[in-house]
Amino acid sequence: MEDSSPDPAAIDQLEWAVWPSFAMLAGMQLDLFTQLKNGPMTVEQIACAIGVRPDKLKPLLYALAAARLLIVERDLFSNTSEADHFLVKGSPSYRGGKHELILDNWRAGLSTAESIRMGSAQAIRDFSSASKETLEKFYRSNHAQALRRGRELLAKYDLSSHRTLLDVGGGSGGLAIAITEANPHIEATVVDLPTVTPITQRIVEEAGAGDRVRVMTADLLSDSLTGSFDAAVLSSVIQVISPDKARRVLKNVGKVIAPGGVIYIRGDVVDDSGASPVASVMRNLIYLNVYNEGQAYTEREHKEWLKEAGFEAFERRILPDGFSLIRARKSTEGTA
Repeated sequence: MEDSSPDPAAIDQLEWAVWPSFAMLAGMQLDLFTQLKNGPMTVEQIACAIGVRPDKLKPLLYALAAARLLIVERDLFSNTSEADHFLVKGSPSYRGGKHELILDNWRAGLSTAESIRMGSAQAIRDFSSASKETLEKFYRSNHAQALRRGRELLAKYDLSSHRTLLDVGGGSGGLAIAITEANPHIEATVVDLPTVTPITQRIVEEAGAGDRVRVMTADLLSDSLTGSFDAAVLSSVIQVISPDKARRVLKNVGKVIAPGGVIYIRGDVVDDSGASPVASVMRNLIYLNVYNEGQAYTEREHKEWLKEAGFEAFERRILPDGFSLIRARKSTEGTA
């Protein structure tokens, strides 16, 4: 009799899918890819360079080769072009410094069932009570990513017509630094909480961008934003706050955007069906575990909030990594 029971292929695949990711994380933590920047090395040479036992390192190297991050030929290991570009310390596109955030997100993910049972985040990430050292480490580890997001925005839109730009919740200031580096005529202002802006100021000064990037302290939920800007960017802001707070933040930002000005929102946005993009749907589990408020809201919700804040001409692009980039224009109705 023919067995008609289903094949557990999806379950088997998911059970083992974590291990290539764990291998990548270990390689980042050991700074293994940087050791290979000058060319192929043996297991023994790599082990000596990072101060570990060759017999313990060997399984990881082969796992990284299986994960397509290393190449192995005649017992010599080398980086793939992707690993060389993104995981070698000192590279302009370096992403290896975010391994602590990756680990933090994965640890949070293990609390998913408990967060649902308890009705509140069980791996809560509360920046308001974090130590200065923790905050400094967090924003510095994310600075390279902020720079990339600025360059990403430049690649998608021509920002050259803007003269003043507000980077809302800008953290390290990396996005504003990248944009003004490419467009020196733009005067950027990074606004964030008082616990964050001293860190922002240090990073901006270290980058030599103090003449084009200003740092401002303000509570985005209150009516405390000042000035007038012809563009604003919110990167990874809306997804970490409640719907009511998102509405208030966008209204407050809208008040300082000149008629005809543009707002850009980058972050996790799901289709109105709630089922895609898959990457944003999955990242929603992070927000479930680390924030009591916040999630990847729908396109329709973003559109409604922006309309209430005085914006029109809404458009949304889905990026290759599943994040979305929203653009809308401040209405000129009622202006002279």
